[in-house]
Amino acid sequence: MEHTMTDWSGYIGLILQGALVTLQLTVMGSALALVMAFVAGLGRVSRFIAVRALATTYIEFFRGTSIFVQLFWVYFVLPFAGVTLSPLQAGVLALGLNVGAYGAEVVRGAVKAIGREQREACIALNLTRGQAMRHVILPQALPLMLPTFCNNAIELLKGTAVVSLISLTDMTFQAQVVRAQTGNTLIPFATILVLYFLMALAISTAMRWLERRVTRGLDGVRT
Repeated sequence: MEHTMTDWSGYIGLILQGALVTLQLTVMGSALALVMAFVAGLGRVSRFIAVRALATTYIEFFRGTSIFVQLFWVYFVLPFAGVTLSPLQAGVLALGLNVGAYGAEVVRGAVKAIGREQREACIALNLTRGQAMRHVILPQALPLMLPTFCNNAIELLKGTAVVSLISLTDMTFQAQVVRAQTGNTLIPFATILVLYFLMALAISTAMRWLERRVTRGLDGVRT
């Protein structure tokens, strides 16, 4: 089946519209994942057993089950409990909770990696546990988290493709629509391949810039 340049410009425009949905999913999902990573990660190092148990349960559950099942459960099962979400909301929730579970272990590991000398210094300065975490531990732990956070954000970006299964019109869904209408596989899927790469490259560049910013002035501080 032959298509004119005008037809293809319309089809590519459709995919670009889907790219905006993918970008929206990535930004919102990453924001939720970041919140959950810090909440659960710091919960894992809490003094309280109940908090540690709750954080561990969340992490193990979302790391140990499929993102496909989680997405279907959020979108198709929650309505039976009276919670109805739009496809976008379901996608953000499933992706954010899933990636947040992996990020939580990054937070826990980075916090644990800060030397005991730093903690002893906080005690010597009579800082509370919360003050020590906020002003001393986390500022030094953050640079350790960023490289893996970057990987997690890129994995979340690639994971957005699963939302096409609940008919959310992301760029993978739109590529499938274009393929069905034109019978051409190469152009739509080559287009989204390039778009995914460019988005991942943007995330990597932004995270490298952020890493340089947060590590400025910390040389020689961590032990």
